Amino acid sequence: MRDFDTTFYFITDSSPYTEIEFLDRVDKALSGGATLLQLREKNRSTREYIDLAFKVKEIARARNVPLIVDDRVDVALAVECDGVHLGQSDMPVKTAREILGGGFVIGATTKTVEQAVEAYSQGADYCGVGAIYPTTTKVKTVLTSVETLSKICAAVPIPVNAIGGLNKDNLSVLEGTGISGICVVSAVMHADDPKAESETLSRLARGLVSKK
Repeated sequence: MRDFDTTFYFITDSSPYTEIEFLDRVDKALSGGATLLQLREKNRSTREYIDLAFKVKEIARARNVPLIVDDRVDVALAVECDGVHLGQSDMPVKTAREILGGGFVIGATTKTVEQAVEAYSQGADYCGVGAIYPTTTKVKTVLTSVETLSKICAAVPIPVNAIGGLNKDNLSVLEGTGISGICVVSAVMHADDPKAESETLSRLARGLVSKK
């Protein structure tokens, strides 16, 4: 398994931008302190996804930040990135691990203790838990309580990250939960200054992790 740090996990949203604007924002977010990058593309063809992933991979490598591809094991393999993140309706973690082997990072979205334990038993390297707050990045948002987040952190020995509507003004609710980091999308992607926002969130995330 490749080394990775989930402290400040940045997830992309290219929909509002031209490709040049999008890649520039990704670069600024990484330069601001993101420790892990997930390319998330829900509405691109396989060819378009792979083409964009190669371009994002170049930026990630230059910034020395691991690149995770959302949903698509085939794209992760084609681009030779660092890993894949799987939701509850995606390929099972066990199947992905059999295909990818031990050299890839595999993350799993989990909303209950049972889902987290199952993901870990199947070979997941980390869990993303949420949504903690309502979010505009998905059509349907199922909220996860902070209490459940804390129970998941205690139930599995792998990193657990909070996700969903997180920004610099609402992170305090996560103190003491035991998380290994935060995942953010809109807070950085839609910021006036992605690098400055990334710097702020990176600092706050490190503070939360140090208190777990």
